Amino acid sequence: MTPKGNAYESVKVAIEAGYRHIDGALVYYNEHEVGQAIREKIADGTVKREDIFYCGKLWNTFHPPELVRPALEKTLKTLQMDYIDLYIVEMPTAFKPGDTFYPRDENGKYIYHDTDLCATWEALEACKDAGLVKSLGVSNFNKRQLELILNKPGLKHKPVSNQVECHPYFTQPKLLEYCRQKDIVIVGYSPLGTSRDASWVNLKCPPLLEDELLVSVAKKYNKTSAQVALRFNVQRGVVVIPKSFSPNRIKENFQIFDFSLTKDEMEAIETLNKNIRYVELLMWSDHPEYPFHDEY
Repeated sequence: MTPKGNAYESVKVAIEAGYRHIDGALVYYNEHEVGQAIREKIADGTVKREDIFYCGKLWNTFHPPELVRPALEKTLKTLQMDYIDLYIVEMPTAFKPGDTFYPRDENGKYIYHDTDLCATWEALEACKDAGLVKSLGVSNFNKRQLELILNKPGLKHKPVSNQVECHPYFTQPKLLEYCRQKDIVIVGYSPLGTSRDASWVNLKCPPLLEDELLVSVAKKYNKTSAQVALRFNVQRGVVVIPKSFSPNRIKENFQIFDFSLTKDEMEAIETLNKNIRYVELLMWSDHPEYPFHDEY
């Protein structure tokens, strides 16, 4: 959740700075602001609708097939759009459907739901066939879960992307290689590491942007360590979605197309991989489809 007005202002600044890919979700509670910002930037001639690439997400409580289209339609209605460009399954872990996004029992334990990723996927395929979304993808899926979809009998539309944590301390080499073979784009969330919020962040992992190597490479190019971290992933074919509400940082994060890292620098940054996630989501680690028990 974001303070009121933050998403609206940030999306306008981002579009003015050159961003076209906007990553959102119903569960962020701000799609009304995002939609308003996009509409205003279309109205003032900065962009056309087809210039914008909006990604929405199907939350855990909407996995049953009959709930998939209504969830997407809610996003479309909130954004005031006819279609979105990409709709992804936010997590492979189904929760009990209902009015609350985070259902818990009287003891505070999360209430899960039988997960049938193939049935959920078929409902998404129908949304694409109906013209409500251009492409379909997933998020936080491991190789086994991707294969469930890819090997589904009668698959009509394969996932075009898998949005996962990806940065120099967690480079995802095996998942990246697997997805390359399958023509699935990796979209890297937390590409700059994360905030240090202990409620959902693994604080055992040191702050990425203070890394000595990133800082020294940044000095060489007169860039910031954040810009180097973003450039590293872009150069290896990973789409990055840095999150910021600071107008200056939003602009700075976009200034990564006027330099490139050498082969030696790319290899050196790759060796920073610690295989440690910032975003472990351990509160759901007892879910049968919790994705991070597997190696990748």
